[in-house]
Amino acid sequence: MNKKKAIIPLMSAAILFPTATNVFAEPHKAPSPVKSVEFVGMDAPDTSEKRSAMYSDASVVVTLKDGSQKTVPMEYKSLARPGEVINGKTVGAAYDVNGNVIKDKNGNPIVSTAPDANTILSVNGKSGKLYLINHFESMPSNELGNVPKAMYLNTVVQDKKTGELKITDLEPIDFSADGGIWTPCAAVLSPWNTHLGSEEYEPDARAHENNPEKSAITEFARNYYQDSKVVGNPYLYGHSTEVTVHPNGKAKAVKHYSMGRLSFENVTVAPDNRTVYFGDDGSYTMAFMYIADKAKDLSAGTLYAAKWKQTSDKNGGAADMEWIKLGNATDKEIKELAENVTFSDIFETTTDAAFAKENGFKRVKTSGKDEWLKVKQGMEKAAAFLESRRYGAMLGATSEFNKMETLTFNKADKKIYMAMSYIEKGMTKNPNDPVDDIQLPKLSAGAIYELNMAEGQKDRDGNPINSNYVVTDMSGLLLGEDLAAPDADGNTASPEKVANPDNIVYSENSRSLFIAEDSNMHTNNFGWAYDVDTKKLSRIISAPDGGEVTGLQAVDQLNGHSYLMVGSQNPGNIGYIDLPSPGKSKN
Repeated sequence: MNKKKAIIPLMSAAILFPTATNVFAEPHKAPSPVKSVEFVGMDAPDTSEKRSAMYSDASVVVTLKDGSQKTVPMEYKSLARPGEVINGKTVGAAYDVNGNVIKDKNGNPIVSTAPDANTILSVNGKSGKLYLINHFESMPSNELGNVPKAMYLNTVVQDKKTGELKITDLEPIDFSADGGIWTPCAAVLSPWNTHLGSEEYEPDARAHENNPEKSAITEFARNYYQDSKVVGNPYLYGHSTEVTVHPNGKAKAVKHYSMGRLSFENVTVAPDNRTVYFGDDGSYTMAFMYIADKAKDLSAGTLYAAKWKQTSDKNGGAADMEWIKLGNATDKEIKELAENVTFSDIFETTTDAAFAKENGFKRVKTSGKDEWLKVKQGMEKAAAFLESRRYGAMLGATSEFNKMETLTFNKADKKIYMAMSYIEKGMTKNPNDPVDDIQLPKLSAGAIYELNMAEGQKDRDGNPINSNYVVTDMSGLLLGEDLAAPDADGNTASPEKVANPDNIVYSENSRSLFIAEDSNMHTNNFGWAYDVDTKKLSRIISAPDGGEVTGLQAVDQLNGHSYLMVGSQNPGNIGYIDLPSPGKSKN
């Protein structure tokens, strides 16, 4: 039989895994079910050609339940690149509120080279159309300044026999009801078949209020509305987003104001379809949990923030997690607040420490800013949902995490995995900070943590938490390794281990954790597969020099095929790899 290559795409990319049917098929003979898959890693790039390319030389060993095996080479397959024109539309272009492309002074579209999230989904069942939603999280420097970011709905066709994917059309997704989209980062496919996205690096409302005319938010709004007099509103940005694709191919986007306002990297949803955990990116950030009032409906719920109660400083550290309730709210009521309040409506501030201590102010350090704050009477709900990190810190939640990135569920084992790109700054010992909950050795290469969950948990005040998926503790699972000096290839972290993990996604079928790097510690950024049972770490993809590996989505089953969506940004590419498609997990 001829060998079939697994496919990996770029900008919006995916890896297509071979299925039992197309790897082992013999005429008139049904294939045996897949028992397991094992990734065989590739070497780091060692030539200029390889260092400048997005590629995979890895392979997959597929074992069937009848004992037969086949080794399948992996291949990255590109779907689209920034600036490419598909059906008359430019991939990665910025759009204004009226759906017009924003152009530079020379009349050229302003185009992002930073594709990030990829969510491929099917509507209307097996016979339905396929769509790919992807984010572009930044725009290049230009004479207009801060221009709106982009999120697209791509129409995708699939060759049902080979599994090959192709983008045939794209449309920008309309966020005009919420002032446009701000720095969209990672995303997941929800259990109810919607795209759950993010707005990273929420704008600082206090800084904006001090000089709204010169703020990046106002610059953003003026480019979005094409109005030189409009003033931006920071509270419209920094939210989790959800996009529903209807059978007619129309996309409906909302922002979930009741899930809090922070630097959303991504969200991940528990099997109850109610309990949601967030990645809060940046320095001096916080861990959050949201429990929706109703399953599959994130428009109302209760927001919690975590306190890290350290139990070890070894192997990336370990801690018990205590949950502090911030409040319960609906999207509607928080959006109304967002449209009508300012930072100074919510907080009193002072720089006089003696005055602050005598008058009920609280010293907090969030996003690297050391402040004395006091919530104004009656503004607790606005503080909880529009200034979630500041308010959480005032209540005692830990705001010391550094570069907390994506999270992903392992449903079978009732675990969550969390990427911490750099264990630095607030995560090290800092006796001069307002609080010093996290005290770990510095590890610039970062780590991935494992979080355990349990039923019957209570919050800090002793009240029951209405979820069977409450995180109770977390500890280091997979660590990078800083090098004392750069190696011959210029790596400052071991190239045989992860460095600065960013996007991560777990595949229930292959029981593998896929890891994408955003690192300046590796000469090239890599994508990895980590078997949670055998603990084997395999390098499966390399991005072009200077490019971040991003946009991970593990698609365990799509019309008989499995994919790993994966891309790169700066340079940008969207693509995928074909993956083996076991019918059931190994265990």
